[in-house]
Amino acid sequence: MSANRSLDVPRAFETERLLLRCPQAGDAAIVHASVVESLAMLRRFPASFPWAMHEPSMATAERYCVDAGKQYLARTGFAVLAFRKSDGAHVGNLALHDIDWSVPKCEIGYWGRSGFTGHGLITEAVIALTKVALDGLGMRRVDALPEPDAHESRRLCERAGYALEGVLRNFRVTPDGTVKDACVYSVVR
Repeated sequence: MSANRSLDVPRAFETERLLLRCPQAGDAAIVHASVVESLAMLRRFPASFPWAMHEPSMATAERYCVDAGKQYLARTGFAVLAFRKSDGAHVGNLALHDIDWSVPKCEIGYWGRSGFTGHGLITEAVIALTKVALDGLGMRRVDALPEPDAHESRRLCERAGYALEGVLRNFRVTPDGTVKDACVYSVVR
């Protein structure tokens, strides 16, 4: 089944502390600065963030923002940038991807900007985007697939109401060829 383009999904929505909005052309400087600040953390999990193994550039960040905006409009992916409402600081990125409209189901991915982790902001954002997936998009299932040693990410899944279903062995390959497992967490409607 193809994407349901008639779904009315807002390009921006709020939580108590956050504004979440679709990336757009011109957001490259924001995304690039956050990626650069967070590279050490992102590179600890190369199977989850293979794109972080390459040196970040403004051109790559701009291409991501433009492409993510197009995917949002086409209903083939739903990336959002998370901003703290109190000061407008960019605190991380999230996305609903690998959408299968025939079920419907998807996977959620997320990362928090290094200087803003440990305050529950990304948990709050994951809860909000999961609600959009279930209520706004009609998903029956949302998966999160952190690496087994991504302990902070696994705790975030649990705080956000996701249940551990098991471990997918030899599920991903890192850019250097290392085979990695993935934990399967899900929320179902």
